[in-house]
Amino acid sequence: MNVLQQNYTISHDWDGTKYAGIWLDWDYENREVHLSIPGYVQRALTRFQHEAPQRPQHSPHPHTPPNYGQKVQYAKEVDTSQKLDKKDKKFIQEVTGVFLFYARAVDNTMLVALSAIASEQAEPTVNTMIKTKHFLDYAATHPDAVLTFRASDMVLAVHSDASYLNELGARSRAGGHYFLTEDKPFPPINGAITNVATIIKAVMASAAEAELGALFINSQKAVPIRQTLEELGHTQPPTPMQTDNSTAFGVVNNKILPKATKPMDMRFHWLRDRLRQKQFRYYWRPGTKNYGDYWTKHHPASHHQAMRPELLTSNAVVMALRKVAKNKMAASAA
Repeated sequence: MNVLQQNYTISHDWDGTKYAGIWLDWDYENREVHLSIPGYVQRALTRFQHEAPQRPQHSPHPHTPPNYGQKVQYAKEVDTSQKLDKKDKKFIQEVTGVFLFYARAVDNTMLVALSAIASEQAEPTVNTMIKTKHFLDYAATHPDAVLTFRASDMVLAVHSDASYLNELGARSRAGGHYFLTEDKPFPPINGAITNVATIIKAVMASAAEAELGALFINSQKAVPIRQTLEELGHTQPPTPMQTDNSTAFGVVNNKILPKATKPMDMRFHWLRDRLRQKQFRYYWRPGTKNYGDYWTKHHPASHHQAMRPELLTSNAVVMALRKVAKNKMAASAA
């Protein structure tokens, strides 16, 4: 700092309240830190001239109800609505670009909707614009997200999931929830350090193959994170990776001998190799315990309302924490 001050005007923040535009509210008593970007959503809505909806919107993307009892699952129908002009196309691209940073930084509940809209932004249609307006209504309803991390042993853990045949082009979606926790058989949940909400490029032949594809994608993404943690001094045991598909679990743990699965060969052999190298530990739990499911499909508003408190923290907690900190500063100054 002394050297820099000789030639530059610099500022410092010994309390660590801001980093890369993200506000950090430290709760040392509860060993937690809360991340937020106050005003970001409101500034974005003003930029896009989008007014708050008359009725609250609790889902970031329109929900397609499942057809229970359907014997044959067909691919999603192609969008045949009218194409948009260049102005509207640019509008959609700007919305996805502006909100993608915010979603990755603090509000991960937006990721699936943004991924779906972004997959259509090259050739957007009237339906794409409807989805974009729906998303902006959700952002206006939930403007100030707070992501909370609790102190842990810095052990990486992942929840992996997939949804089969629910995207255009007969493709499937992979989801993942990455968090730092303790080395336990069923690691306790923590705030997400990153999430996977991506469309699997190849066409999956079955639900089991989609689940294996998701395990493959999430495991590959976890490798550099593991290495980074190791280099920071946090020794990593075999990374626990949870799946809710018993077939995929049986394949990667050599409990099921696959037949006629040439499309899956590369994926499950790679997963088996990493299991033998003790880089990963794959285990099964029911879907209700798998947080990765949230980033695999477009859920109804009721599910988003139930899951949002599980993934994010109420802004009231941060406001109360700031009030306490302000009172302490005023008392020390007096």
